[in-house]
Amino acid sequence: MVRCFFMSDISENLVLLCSYQRSIADVCRRIGINRQQFNKYLNGQSFPSQRNLRRICDHFGVSPSEMLMPPARLEQMIVLRGGRSKEKPGRDLFLRHLDRLQAASQPLDRYVGFYFRYFYSFGNKGLIIRSLASITRENDRFLWKNIEILRDPESGQRTGMNKYEGTILYLADRIHFIEYETMQLNSITQMTLYPSYQQRLDYLVGIQTGGPTRRGRKPGASRVALEYLGPSLNIRRALGEIGLFHPENPSLRREIIDAVENDIPAGAFVLEIDEP
Repeated sequence: MVRCFFMSDISENLVLLCSYQRSIADVCRRIGINRQQFNKYLNGQSFPSQRNLRRICDHFGVSPSEMLMPPARLEQMIVLRGGRSKEKPGRDLFLRHLDRLQAASQPLDRYVGFYFRYFYSFGNKGLIIRSLASITRENDRFLWKNIEILRDPESGQRTGMNKYEGTILYLADRIHFIEYETMQLNSITQMTLYPSYQQRLDYLVGIQTGGPTRRGRKPGASRVALEYLGPSLNIRRALGEIGLFHPENPSLRREIIDAVENDIPAGAFVLEIDEP
C-alpha cells in the first residue's frame, strides 16, 4: 500500500527530472535501464526496485527520499540547487505534460513517410484541400509537417499557402496529431485518426478540429484522410499536385473522397467516422 501511495509522486518526479535532460531515450542509455521498463516508472505502472531506484537517483543527483517528495517540493528544491530562474519551472511544468504523454505513446515507425491529406476546406466551401504532409522520427519522438498550396480549381492560379508543424502521439489505439500554423502562428489543428492494421499501409481516416486561417474565426470539425505515398518521393512533383479541388475531380480517389464527406446521419448527434 505504501508503495502504491508513492507511485504517483515518483512518476511525476521522474517526468520533471527528465524534462531537464536531452531526451528520455538518452536518460535510459545513461542509467542503463530498458526504455520499456522506464516508461512503466514514468506512467506510474511500476515502482523501481531498490537497485534501479539507486541508479536513477545517482543519475539525477537526488536521494531516494527526495525522489519520493511531493512533486511541487522537489521542483522547488531543483530550482534552489540549480539557481534556475523562476520562469524555468513553469516552462518545465508545461513540457512535463507533453513528456508524460510521450512516455505513454506507442511507436509510430511504420507510419514514417509522406502523405496527401484530404478534407473539405473550412474557408472555401464545397472544395477539398489536398496538401502534402510528412511524418518523421527524431530520437524517440515523431514529428509532423504539412504544407497547403491553395490554387483556384478553375484557373489553377495560386491563392494562398499555409505551413504547419507539430507532434504525433499513439495513445489508446488512436493516432493523435497536434499541429500549428508556422507562418502567422494563428491556428492550431488537432486530428485523431484510426491506426492501420493492413499489411500494406494505404490511407488513414479520422476527425480533425480547427478553423479557417484567413476567413473568420469560427471553429469547425471535419472528417480527414491521409493517403500514404511512401517513405520517399519526388517532392517537387508532389507539390504540383496539391491545391483546391471539386469533389468530382477525376484525379481524386473516390473511396477517399467518400470517407471525408461530412454528413451526419439521422439519429446521430455528433460528427464521427466508422472504423475502416
